Amino acid sequence: MANENWHPTANPWVIAVVVTLAAFMEVLDTTIVNVALPHIAGTMSASYDQATWTLTSYLVANGIVLPISAFFARLLGRKRYFLLCIAAFTVCSFLCGIATNLGELIVFRIAQGFFGGGLQPNQQSIILDTFPPAQRSRAFSISAVAIVVAPVLGPTLGGWITDHFSWRWVFLLNVPVGILTTLAVQQLVEDPPWARVQHKKLSIDYIGIGLLAVGLGCLQVMLDRGEDEDWLGSPFIRVFAVLAALGLVGAAVWLTYARHPVVRLTPLRDRNFALGCVAMAAFAMILYGSAVLIPQLAQERLGYTATLAGLVLSPGAVLITLEIPIVSKLMPHLETRFFIGFGFALLASAMAYAHTLTPDIDYKTLVLMRCSQSVAIGCLFVPTTALAYLSVPRDLNNDASALFTMFRNVAGSIGISVSTALIRERAQARMAHLSANMTPLSQNFNDAVHARAATIASLTGAPPSQAMQTATGMMYQTFIAQAQILAYVDVFAMLAILCALCVPLMFFFSPVKAAGGGGGH
Repeated sequence: MANENWHPTANPWVIAVVVTLAAFMEVLDTTIVNVALPHIAGTMSASYDQATWTLTSYLVANGIVLPISAFFARLLGRKRYFLLCIAAFTVCSFLCGIATNLGELIVFRIAQGFFGGGLQPNQQSIILDTFPPAQRSRAFSISAVAIVVAPVLGPTLGGWITDHFSWRWVFLLNVPVGILTTLAVQQLVEDPPWARVQHKKLSIDYIGIGLLAVGLGCLQVMLDRGEDEDWLGSPFIRVFAVLAALGLVGAAVWLTYARHPVVRLTPLRDRNFALGCVAMAAFAMILYGSAVLIPQLAQERLGYTATLAGLVLSPGAVLITLEIPIVSKLMPHLETRFFIGFGFALLASAMAYAHTLTPDIDYKTLVLMRCSQSVAIGCLFVPTTALAYLSVPRDLNNDASALFTMFRNVAGSIGISVSTALIRERAQARMAHLSANMTPLSQNFNDAVHARAATIASLTGAPPSQAMQTATGMMYQTFIAQAQILAYVDVFAMLAILCALCVPLMFFFSPVKAAGGGGGH
């Protein structure tokens, strides 16, 4: 009975803010480094391709730890493990900031990713245990700031820091935040009774840990390096693809039948949790994929700086922050699943709106496109998370948080890689299609070239042959720009279709409101 009536000594909302600050710091580090890579390469006398390993190494270590974080929480105690992760992440951030060569930086980034991987799952499970089911939707609105807003703000903040200071401050920024968070967690967070006893009788699942490490590690390398290595055209990527498949399939089979698995798959038997993982994976693919597409379009096609491209996303991030509390207040009045269906329908409409891209699009229109997507994103995270944990027994909170976070992060990596690859593939397909009209046999092409040549000759006094050559070059540049814009249009159309396909998921969730009972809790 004492266990049933347990509640934390400190204010639950203060605890939620403190643990979310730790997760925010870690999520921010997954994207804030991206824009600093050219500067890192220059400082370390390395190529850009070599510098990208600072990002790959972090994602690999982070991805491996996510699903097994529940095991470490049982082994060490959740609060102790959470403190260890924050403190070690802070130390590794400092070491990254003072690294003298690329090899050192990559090693420190691996360690940073390893300890950072435990922050998100522990933050989620602490919130689950700190709040009763009726208050969780409001608590998850705080968590959403870390998960949804941090990756969007990362490129903007990273670009500003790099432009005005040094890339080293991208890492050193974590140090004061990490110290304050460590002290606050030590004072405020405590393990509930059911979390304290889980690590007394524990056997180490070496096979499960090994299979997950191989599967997720190789998958992250494949996703992060695939675009640069020509995907399955590269023997390097094919080897990692096979290892990833063997590791993940082997892990799924082993964890299902092992007596003491490193992470229990039992939460996936719960319908709401399984559907929540699917919905969150789709949401993460779209969120991270679109967050990469728009800055990439702004920089590569429109000539924006890294900071200005990041500022295209920032108004949407502010909009999400303002919207999430409103959604949380509305959730007790409507079935939570309706928010998920509405969110995906709205996101499909926003992606369809992005389908109207043109080569001369201005900053304001680009911001409006992202804001329309952000409104939909704000409707999805909290309801999906609340429904996912609705009926998961509290003694499985650590395992459920680890699995839920793993699905979200892996799907986000897939979204980034697939979106980037599709842009290149669709650009080539569009160029092949449009090239049929870029020939002297086309009357429209001839008329356009001659008209431009005549204009150039009249303005510059260039001889006809030179004017004709310049006009042909200008037509080729227009051809490239049109093909690449059409590639973005195609990818946004695909994302719109994916969103529309996710709408029917809402009918399979339990028809409950956010403030309803907590099922197995």
